Amino acid sequence: MARPVKKTPEQWEDEILDAAKELFLSKGYEETSVSDIMERAGGAKGMFYRFFQSKGEAMRALGDRMFFCNNPFEAVRGRTDLTGLQKIREVLAIDGADKEREEIGAQAVTILKDPQILAAAVEANRRVLTPLWFELIEEGRRDGSIRTEYAKELSELLALANFWLMPSVFPADTAEIGHKCRFIAEVLQAMGLPIIEDGMFERAQWLLGDSAGERSE
Repeated sequence: MARPVKKTPEQWEDEILDAAKELFLSKGYEETSVSDIMERAGGAKGMFYRFFQSKGEAMRALGDRMFFCNNPFEAVRGRTDLTGLQKIREVLAIDGADKEREEIGAQAVTILKDPQILAAAVEANRRVLTPLWFELIEEGRRDGSIRTEYAKELSELLALANFWLMPSVFPADTAEIGHKCRFIAEVLQAMGLPIIEDGMFERAQWLLGDSAGERSE
């Protein structure tokens, strides 16, 4: 009789996150329990806690994995047909077209009420996204498509602005979220980074309005 194949810790972590992703997308984050996730992954509940302290931590890890598996910054890095400004716009377009990640991100808004998860998410954005935005802004400055003296400040703003828009962090209704989006667009425009288009306002209101209890299908 063949002995069962023992899974590595990496395999277990991947399978737990795969199960969490399927359930979050089909049932929703709030309706999914750790037991549900481990039943789908085929392991004991204790196995979950070997990797994650909570369901919220698993959600954050899932978001990170989905970003790195389909990293929009890598998609534009080697392109020579785009200016730095065009690359930034393409990064935003690629990110907006990833509907699974967008839906997971919308569900993740509520978990940022947890101060520890919020602090970890802010640190991850600062550490990972800030240098990626800075690289593209500097490229735009070199090719002349971006005219600004605030490359560092803008890269930090882009990495952290989404937390300001989240009603679980700064309470706001749908209309207020739209007003904030326009404020950010005007600030970026004034600082030499015209990258926010009108269509993005409506999408942000629709996604973030859900966490404020206002989104309708």
